[in-house]
Amino acid sequence: MAAYHLLASQKYEIAALLTTLTEDFDRISMHGVRRELLEQQADSLAIPLHKAVIPKDCPNEVYEERMREAFGRFRARGITKIAFGDLFLEDVKQYRDRLLAQAGMTGVYPNWLRDTDELVRTFIGLGFKAILACVDTHAIDASFAGREIDLDLLRDLPESADPCGEHGEYHSFVYDGPIFKRAIACRAGERVMRTPRFNYCDIVPMSAR
Repeated sequence: MAAYHLLASQKYEIAALLTTLTEDFDRISMHGVRRELLEQQADSLAIPLHKAVIPKDCPNEVYEERMREAFGRFRARGITKIAFGDLFLEDVKQYRDRLLAQAGMTGVYPNWLRDTDELVRTFIGLGFKAILACVDTHAIDASFAGREIDLDLLRDLPESADPCGEHGEYHSFVYDGPIFKRAIACRAGERVMRTPRFNYCDIVPMSAR
């Protein structure tokens, strides 16, 4: 939705997508989504992808070092702004802004303070499609992993959960929508509790066996 709003505003050109990958697993950090699917997503969006690789159980100082390296590369190209999809967590926004300021850059937050129930319903209404890749079982039931973001999901979420998962209730993989050239062929695969708290769904490319 951040990318959708940026493009709709016609104020910005999206020069690249920036994503962290965990080198030990070759998957998106926290989300657990396969690199292959990330690359297909970027290709369908027709936006270049920059991958910042971090180790398993990455210390924060290493994460910040890798982010500074990535920011520096973009800054050297004359890019001064980086957009995030954050919704309302002020401490997270301040943290991002601090790191960006060190690189001489500023943040753009197209979703900031939008009503999260309205935002997710707009997401669904526009035709975006997404699968829950990881859920925090301290916030929502483990069975939500692998489910589609749809009206049934919103109905089933507990009242204590943010409908956009902004408190970390879930992470998702978007595989289709109005800004995609084509849908990414994938399906919900095996569910695994990788830690006592987080249940992951292995989202599988349809070409994989």
